[in-house]
Amino acid sequence: MIDVLIVDDNPIVRAALRGFLTAADDIRVVGEASDGRTAVTTARRVRPTVTLLDHRMPIADGLSVIGALCEHTAVLVLTSDSDEELIASMLRGGARGYLVHGEFDPPELLRAVQAVATGRGWLSPAVAAITISTMRKQAARDRAELDRADELRQMRERFGLTQREREVLDLLCSGHSNAAIARRMLLTEKTVKNHLNHIFTKLDASNRTEAAMRWTGRQ
Repeated sequence: MIDVLIVDDNPIVRAALRGFLTAADDIRVVGEASDGRTAVTTARRVRPTVTLLDHRMPIADGLSVIGALCEHTAVLVLTSDSDEELIASMLRGGARGYLVHGEFDPPELLRAVQAVATGRGWLSPAVAAITISTMRKQAARDRAELDRADELRQMRERFGLTQREREVLDLLCSGHSNAAIARRMLLTEKTVKNHLNHIFTKLDASNRTEAAMRWTGRQ
């Protein structure tokens, strides 16, 4: 038997979901909650197999409590929100499934509950498409960051700085003064100034700001 907790602030929605679920022989509703805080308390008490979780609720929304809920139950998000960041956050938070109101029928709801109850995942087609799109966007951003890092590395190699000069310049870019750099590197301030003069020459920079901008690829 799959024990289900229904969490939604709309009593009409809760009643409809209860009616859908109780029509199945292997599902029973063991509790209801109208806000996130009550949902966590109820889940801790009744230990449902699956919790149907709305997002937009008073006192505490779904996203703010999903971590706590997942300690006691498998979570199937059931909400009207299809924002890609919310979907990603809910899945990262531990949700095993995500359905959007108006995009599923009672038979799919039952299949989703049964899947989540047995440790499988369930995403409605629209949510799956959004999730794939989000993953592709992140992959593109990751590739762009890697390309940028590689370009910056190649540019820095052309400057021909020594390892010690790189260390001095990194500290300069972090906002350290000559005295602070000297303390961090156990050098005298005169030695730091000598390093900076060599750095300015190699980077064709006339001051600290220009050197920092060129080292970070902003000029």
